[in-house]
Order: sequence, then C-alpha cells, then structure tokens
Amino acid sequence: MVKKLVLLAVLALALPLAAFASSSIDFTNSGGTLSGSSSGLSLGGSTLIAVNGLNGGGLITGSNLGSVSFSTGALASGSLTTGGTFAAGGSFTITGNGTNGIPNGVIFSGTFTSPVTWNLTTEANGDHIYMLSGAIAGNGTVGATVQLTVPTGKGYFNGSVGISSGDTSLSVPEPGTLSLFGTGLIGLAGVIRRKLNLV
Repeated sequence: MVKKLVLLAVLALALPLAAFASSSIDFTNSGGTLSGSSSGLSLGGSTLIAVNGLNGGGLITGSNLGSVSFSTGALASGSLTTGGTFAAGGSFTITGNGTNGIPNGVIFSGTFTSPVTWNLTTEANGDHIYMLSGAIAGNGTVGATVQLTVPTGKGYFNGSVGISSGDTSLSVPEPGTLSLFGTGLIGLAGVIRRKLNLV
C-alpha cells in the first residue's frame, strides 16, 4: 500500500511540470479608443505595432501590423472614475494584416478568465493614468496577461478616451516538450500499473 501511495505522489508531483513547457509571445499595440460604462469596457481601433516570439521568431515591428480589440465583463466593484474591478468574460482578439511576416487574419481569440483590474494612479504633476490588466485564455494558450495604459491628463475617465499603449503576453505550449512530457507520463502510468498488479 505504501508503494502505491509513493508512486501516486510521484505522478502528482510530475503534473505541474507541464506549466514550464511554454514559450512567450509578446504583442504591443498603440492608439485606439477605450469606451466604457458600468456594463464593461471595450477597446476599438488600436493598432498592432510590434510582435516578439511569434512562431519562435524574433521582434517584428511596423506602423500597422494589425489590430487589437477587446471587451470586458460588467463593472463588479468600484467605479469608472476612481478604479475598480470588471467581471471575467467578454472577448479579446488580436488580428494580423499580413505585413512583415505577420499572419493575415485572427492570431489570437480568447476571453478574460479572471476579474479585470482598473487602477487609477495620480502623477506628481496631477495627471491621471489608468492601468487596465487582466488574465486571458484562448487558442490553446496556457496563460496570458494584458496591460493597457490610459492617460487622461488632469481629468478622469469619462466614458471614452484614447489609449497610450498596450502589451499582451501569451504563454504557448511547445509541442515537442509537451510530447516528451506526455510520453513520460504514459511510461510512468505503465510502471504504476505493473507495480499494482504485482501487489
């Protein structure tokens, strides 16, 4: 019985290793309009200007590589002017336009998987900067985060404002590493089965 428990413990400890089998792809966007109400925030007209790590490649830049758009769930706490939290849900889409080796069409399509934070910071000169951040998932990604910078000058967010910049980082499983991991788990399962049959 102790051997069974030890083998099951080894298997349980091996499973989290899959989280390290990933590569990161970073997307940078600029411009666009962030609109919102208590029903949620949405971004439209934002231009994709840089991609790093797509298909294992390096940094690709351009004045217009595609677009980034999203919508969040409804406001769950706080307020649009002082900061708060939006519910999970909504949608998040990154689309390429075929420029500089970027694919033409949807590169990523997903949804916010956890509450989206909307924080207000006041600079020393009195300017206000909102920061929107949240976790997204879709297209087989293990995890992803988005961070959006929204300066509003001396005023507060009033329902619509141009954004400064955005950054989205996707963690994508590497097929080779995951295949090796899966083969190892199958082998480990065979050993456990054999051990259980001997007892």
